[in-house]
Amino acid sequence: MVKQGILTDQEILEILEETGAYLQGHFLLTSGRHSDRYFEKFRVLEHPQHTERLCRELARRFSDVPIDVVIGPAIGGIIIAYEVARHLGARAIFAEREAGQMRLRRGFAIHPKERVLVVEDVITTGGSVQEVIRLVEDTEGHIEGVGLLMDRSGGAIDLGYRTAALVTAGILSYEPEDCPFCKQNLPLAQRGSRNL
Repeated sequence: MVKQGILTDQEILEILEETGAYLQGHFLLTSGRHSDRYFEKFRVLEHPQHTERLCRELARRFSDVPIDVVIGPAIGGIIIAYEVARHLGARAIFAEREAGQMRLRRGFAIHPKERVLVVEDVITTGGSVQEVIRLVEDTEGHIEGVGLLMDRSGGAIDLGYRTAALVTAGILSYEPEDCPFCKQNLPLAQRGSRNL
């Protein structure tokens, strides 16, 4: 079902920079660490035309295998799961945290042997994606792969399945006491859903 041309790495980065999704500066991360780069995924997801292009490219990278269901963790994975599923002709569902665990709610289900693609906007440690993977494994769904908009780990995280990221960047982060930007007295920006 995915038909249009391939997006190059340069085109992907241009989309992220143009929408203000890929930022450079001095940032306080959710982990408490500091970094000079930040990926504000919702800045690109607020533009349907760019989201469609990025998700089409992500879907293209898995178009060689049949997919029945695309699942992502709430919140960032919802839009991505929907748009990737649309391009693959699959169902789109999402997992959400309930009582500290990722669960399927709202009548969503994965049936045994259904072919599943797990998607996420950005990973640093891969924690949320690993929770969704365990959830799918518990349903006896067959995971065909994991698709990511951005892998901040630089490819260091092994998710145990075929993984494709549109952007793979080893983004350095520092403990506050070791941060070179703090030592230069650069202003610190807080980003992320826990800091808004």
